[in-house]
Amino acid sequence: MGYLMLASLGLFWGLNWPGMKIALEELPVWWFRSLSVGVGALGLLLIALISGLRVRPSRAEFGPLLICTVFNILGWHILTAYGVSLMAAGRASIIAFTMPVWAALLAAVLLGEKITIWKVIGLTLGVAGLCVLIGPDLAALGAAPLGAIFMLGASLSWAMGTVLFKKFNWDLPVASAIGWQLAIGALVITGFAVSLEPAPDLSQLSWRAIGALAYLFVFPMIYCQWAFFTVVRIFPAAIASIGTLAVPVVGVFSSALILGEPVGSADIAALALIFCALVLVLVAPSLAKRL
Repeated sequence: MGYLMLASLGLFWGLNWPGMKIALEELPVWWFRSLSVGVGALGLLLIALISGLRVRPSRAEFGPLLICTVFNILGWHILTAYGVSLMAAGRASIIAFTMPVWAALLAAVLLGEKITIWKVIGLTLGVAGLCVLIGPDLAALGAAPLGAIFMLGASLSWAMGTVLFKKFNWDLPVASAIGWQLAIGALVITGFAVSLEPAPDLSQLSWRAIGALAYLFVFPMIYCQWAFFTVVRIFPAAIASIGTLAVPVVGVFSSALILGEPVGSADIAALALIFCALVLVLVAPSLAKRL
């Protein structure tokens, strides 16, 4: 079940990229994120209520909820908003998806997870694949150091939030725990949206944008948020994080199909490297034990 969730995350979060591009053609960045995070919070908390799951956090869980919100929601969304505004999206994404490297290191320090040879090789191949994917843009990173710093901070924030979510003891089910993080984050992000951008006229959205938003709300913001942190509870934090390496590859190919963006030899090479990374981390250790 956990492996199926990892595969679905690669697919649905990968399709998130062309969906975001379509939606952001008609919505300002901060209001888009305010809507996304707010709908994600509402959806997860409603699912928890309808399913009869506990929704109200205990006093002991309130502190961990706030801490995880800072890293998983606020740190990620705010830093990426500034990072992407200061540098090309392609260059920003490669820094964002160094998250598994930092998660593996932080998990070793905070959770005592072992850094095995399989993880080292898998991480190396995965990051190499992402570098190949956006290789032409790497040389230009030096032209936007502040943007790169923001994106690195976002990647570290997501990694820390993932590891801390694994570290804390939760009585809340995943849907409630993530729903509350999104709800708290939505309040702060909406405050930024009100301060920085004029409110959009949602009645003027095209059906194309509405369709993209519907997909983004249901899958990336509700299902994927729930599934990723469920996977974090099932697997070691490092392995759960490495599963996200498939996301940018799916994003490239889905953008080619949906938006007509070109796919070159570098994209194919990146896909092969990241596929090998996932096999080494998720499959090879089990096979080695049987031999």
